[in-house]
Amino acid sequence: MSRAFAWVMGIVLALYIGLAGSWAVQLVASGEPLGIGLGIALVVLAAIGAWALVTELVFGVRLDRAVRALGAAGGMPTPLPKAPSGRADKDAADDAFPVAKADVEAHPESWESWLRLSMAYDAARDRRRARRAAREALRLRRATA
Repeated sequence: MSRAFAWVMGIVLALYIGLAGSWAVQLVASGEPLGIGLGIALVVLAAIGAWALVTELVFGVRLDRAVRALGAAGGMPTPLPKAPSGRADKDAADDAFPVAKADVEAHPESWESWLRLSMAYDAARDRRRARRAAREALRLRRATA
Protein backbone atom coordinates (compact mmCIF):
# COMPACT_ATOMS: atom_id res chain seq x y z
CA MET A 1 0.00 0.00 0.00
CA SER A 2 2.76 2.50 0.85
CA ARG A 3 4.47 1.95 -2.51
CA ALA A 4 1.24 2.71 -4.38
CA PHE A 5 0.67 5.77 -2.20
CA ALA A 6 4.19 7.02 -2.96
CA TRP A 7 3.62 6.66 -6.71
CA VAL A 8 0.23 8.41 -6.51
CA MET A 9 1.76 11.27 -4.55
CA GLY A 10 4.59 11.41 -7.09
CA ILE A 11 2.09 11.70 -9.94
CA VAL A 12 0.15 14.40 -8.11
CA LEU A 13 3.37 16.33 -7.46
CA ALA A 14 4.38 15.96 -11.12
CA LEU A 15 1.00 17.37 -12.20
CA TYR A 16 1.43 20.26 -9.78
CA ILE A 17 4.93 20.96 -11.12
CA GLY A 18 3.57 20.95 -14.68
CA LEU A 19 0.76 23.33 -13.71
CA ALA A 20 3.18 25.65 -11.92
CA GLY A 21 5.41 25.62 -15.00
CA SER A 22 2.45 26.56 -17.19
CA TRP A 23 1.56 29.46 -14.88
CA ALA A 24 5.20 30.55 -14.88
CA VAL A 25 5.25 30.77 -18.67
CA GLN A 26 2.03 32.80 -18.68
CA LEU A 27 3.37 35.16 -16.01
CA VAL A 28 6.68 35.72 -17.83
CA ALA A 29 4.83 36.23 -21.13
CA SER A 30 2.71 38.98 -19.54
CA GLY A 31 5.65 41.37 -19.84
CA GLU A 32 4.87 42.96 -16.49
CA PRO A 33 7.87 43.20 -14.13
CA LEU A 34 5.90 41.67 -11.25
CA GLY A 35 4.62 38.88 -13.51
CA ILE A 36 8.12 38.16 -14.78
CA GLY A 37 9.47 38.02 -11.22
CA LEU A 38 6.70 35.71 -10.07
CA GLY A 39 7.12 33.56 -13.17
CA ILE A 40 10.83 33.14 -12.53
CA ALA A 41 10.12 32.28 -8.89
CA LEU A 42 7.61 29.63 -10.02
CA VAL A 43 10.16 28.15 -12.43
CA VAL A 44 12.72 27.92 -9.62
CA LEU A 45 10.20 26.33 -7.25
CA ALA A 46 9.02 23.89 -9.93
CA ALA A 47 12.64 22.91 -10.64
CA ILE A 48 13.28 22.31 -6.94
CA GLY A 49 10.10 20.26 -6.73
CA ALA A 50 11.05 18.19 -9.76
CA TRP A 51 14.52 17.56 -8.33
CA ALA A 52 13.05 16.49 -4.97
CA LEU A 53 10.52 14.21 -6.66
CA VAL A 54 13.13 12.45 -8.78
CA THR A 55 15.55 12.17 -5.84
CA GLU A 56 12.94 10.60 -3.56
CA LEU A 57 11.63 8.21 -6.21
CA VAL A 58 15.15 7.03 -7.08
CA PHE A 59 15.91 6.58 -3.36
CA GLY A 60 12.70 4.59 -2.90
CA VAL A 61 13.33 2.32 -5.88
CA ARG A 62 16.94 1.64 -4.84
CA LEU A 63 15.91 0.97 -1.26
CA ASP A 64 13.15 -1.39 -2.38
CA ARG A 65 15.64 -3.31 -4.52
CA ALA A 66 18.09 -3.53 -1.61
CA VAL A 67 15.40 -4.82 0.75
CA ARG A 68 14.34 -7.41 -1.81
CA ALA A 69 17.96 -8.53 -2.27
CA LEU A 70 18.44 -8.77 1.48
CA GLY A 71 15.27 -10.84 1.77
CA ALA A 72 16.28 -13.12 -1.09
CA ALA A 73 19.63 -13.74 0.58
CA GLY A 74 17.89 -14.63 3.86
CA GLY A 75 19.35 -11.64 5.67
CA MET A 76 16.19 -9.97 6.92
CA PRO A 77 16.01 -9.32 10.66
CA THR A 78 13.64 -11.35 12.79
CA PRO A 79 10.15 -9.80 12.68
CA LEU A 80 9.28 -7.87 15.82
CA PRO A 81 6.02 -8.24 17.73
CA LYS A 82 3.40 -5.71 16.67
CA ALA A 83 1.69 -3.08 18.77
CA PRO A 84 -2.10 -2.64 18.39
CA SER A 85 -1.36 0.14 15.87
CA GLY A 86 0.33 -2.38 13.57
CA ARG A 87 3.78 -0.90 14.03
CA ALA A 88 6.61 -2.73 15.72
CA ASP A 89 6.32 -2.83 19.50
CA LYS A 90 8.49 0.02 20.82
CA ASP A 91 10.04 -2.01 23.66
CA ALA A 92 10.87 -4.90 21.32
CA ALA A 93 12.38 -2.44 18.81
CA ASP A 94 14.46 -0.84 21.55
CA ASP A 95 15.70 -4.29 22.61
CA ALA A 96 16.57 -5.29 19.02
CA PHE A 97 18.46 -2.08 18.25
CA PRO A 98 21.74 -2.94 20.07
CA VAL A 99 22.02 -6.14 18.00
CA ALA A 100 21.78 -4.19 14.74
CA LYS A 101 24.21 -1.54 15.99
CA ALA A 102 26.74 -4.20 17.05
CA ASP A 103 26.41 -5.82 13.60
CA VAL A 104 27.34 -2.52 11.91
CA GLU A 105 30.24 -1.99 14.30
CA ALA A 106 31.52 -5.50 13.51
CA HIS A 107 30.95 -5.13 9.73
CA PRO A 108 31.12 -1.41 8.85
CA GLU A 109 31.54 -2.10 5.12
CA SER A 110 28.51 -4.39 4.87
CA TRP A 111 25.53 -2.80 3.16
CA GLU A 112 23.39 -5.59 4.60
CA SER A 113 24.35 -4.59 8.17
CA TRP A 114 23.59 -0.94 7.47
CA LEU A 115 20.23 -1.83 5.97
CA ARG A 116 19.31 -3.89 9.04
CA LEU A 117 20.38 -0.93 11.21
CA SER A 118 18.10 1.29 9.13
CA MET A 119 15.23 -1.09 9.80
CA ALA A 120 16.03 -1.07 13.52
CA TYR A 121 16.02 2.74 13.59
CA ASP A 122 12.73 2.75 11.72
CA ALA A 123 11.17 0.26 14.13
CA ALA A 124 12.39 2.45 17.01
CA ARG A 125 10.65 5.39 15.28
CA ASP A 126 13.84 7.34 14.55
CA ARG A 127 13.18 8.25 10.91
CA ARG A 128 16.11 10.64 10.51
CA ARG A 129 18.71 8.06 11.53
CA ALA A 130 16.87 5.32 9.63
CA ARG A 131 17.14 7.35 6.44
CA ARG A 132 20.82 8.13 7.07
CA ALA A 133 21.60 4.42 7.63
CA ALA A 134 19.60 3.48 4.51
CA ARG A 135 21.59 5.99 2.44
CA GLU A 136 24.83 4.50 3.76
CA ALA A 137 23.57 1.00 2.90
CA LEU A 138 22.76 2.10 -0.66
CA ARG A 139 26.15 3.83 -1.02
CA LEU A 140 27.97 0.68 0.10
CA ARG A 141 25.79 -1.52 -2.13
CA ARG A 142 26.61 0.62 -5.18
CA ALA A 143 30.32 0.51 -4.27
CA THR A 144 30.33 -3.29 -4.15
CA ALA A 145 28.25 -3.78 -7.30
